[in-house]
Amino acid sequence: MSQSVGVSRHLSDILQAGQNLLAQKTRSILTALGIIFGVGAVIGMLAIGAGARAESLRFIEQLGVRNVLVESRPATSDQELQQKRRTSPGLTERDVRILESNLDSVEALSPRKGLHPALVLPKPAKELPELYGVRPSYADIHNWHLAEGRVFTDSESDQSSAVCVLGESAKVSLFGYGSALGKFVKVNDQWLQVIGVLQAQVVSGASTAQDLNQVIFIPHRTLRYRFSDMGGYLKDELDGVDIRLKPGTDSVEASKVVVAILNSTHHNTPDFAVTIPAELLAQQQHSQAIFTYVMVAIAAISLLVGGIGIMNIVLATVLERTREIGIRRATGARRADIVRQFLFESILISISGGILGIAFGYFLAWLIAAAAGWSTIVTLTSIVIAFGVSAAVGLVFGIYPARKASRIDPIEALRYE
Repeated sequence: MSQSVGVSRHLSDILQAGQNLLAQKTRSILTALGIIFGVGAVIGMLAIGAGARAESLRFIEQLGVRNVLVESRPATSDQELQQKRRTSPGLTERDVRILESNLDSVEALSPRKGLHPALVLPKPAKELPELYGVRPSYADIHNWHLAEGRVFTDSESDQSSAVCVLGESAKVSLFGYGSALGKFVKVNDQWLQVIGVLQAQVVSGASTAQDLNQVIFIPHRTLRYRFSDMGGYLKDELDGVDIRLKPGTDSVEASKVVVAILNSTHHNTPDFAVTIPAELLAQQQHSQAIFTYVMVAIAAISLLVGGIGIMNIVLATVLERTREIGIRRATGARRADIVRQFLFESILISISGGILGIAFGYFLAWLIAAAAGWSTIVTLTSIVIAFGVSAAVGLVFGIYPARKASRIDPIEALRYE
């Protein structure tokens, strides 16, 4: 019985708090704005962080968490090239054979050579795509997903077949949005038949990174025997060697072995770099976590300001309703009843502001994605955190005004004008 009486009393207090807020609509809305903007900002910042984290994970997955990537460092001048060639032949096919023979943890390996063509037909709508010569294993190493068609086979690679797989942007630029399978593309003086088209791949944020969507992939032997690399004398025989390690292999330790082998064949000449996507993943996650914490801390300031606004307005309301408080106390209301009355008002402001803030957060995330081209993801966790904090702000910043109202002397309150 006493429990039902307590529930009905609380419902009555909530209803009265709502009526008091509706009586001062403009003031209530202005007070809630701080909470609305604060909750929206928190959700928006967390959406940016979640979107960036998802993009990073997709890019690292594309590189392969079990991969070790060797990149050549081309010379920038004739003098630098001559100096390097005194001690090192650069990254070559010989390095590929040595790595395959001496690295026990290799599951798949592909040399990679790039070429910028002088002519491509049909004429691309955008800039000319790059030409990459790789082994069929390159598809497994980099987790290729095909929109249509297939990857070239080992047999086609061994026979230097004139076949190619198009990146998504290259396909659209050459053939539009229709199917490209079976069609031919002329690169320099060679005709290549399209046998596959890749799905869109994640592009690195680095300005120097090649957009793999704008690449024509062909067998490595086809590039070697059917194309001549005009103007690329400053580059090594290979642009890179991509290695996929066996499951359970420590990529960091394997990379040390790769570096030791290449240092031996290159006579310690620093003309190559080794990248470990697994390390990149750890660095990206750490950087994204710091970024998210900073952004949320900045956004949380808005909630703090909103909480101070609630406390300020409720304090002003207490002064305006001093006589009402005196009448309630004189007619039997306890201090706890007065505390609940004003505390529920501040909580209702923060909860209603939190609900509207969630909608504003969705809009803010959409606006950022549309205006800046960033990927944003609004998660349930971000909504729960932002709404929970907004409700807590209303509770914490409403306690002081509510307690102050309950301590007003009833006799003095009745005399208040």
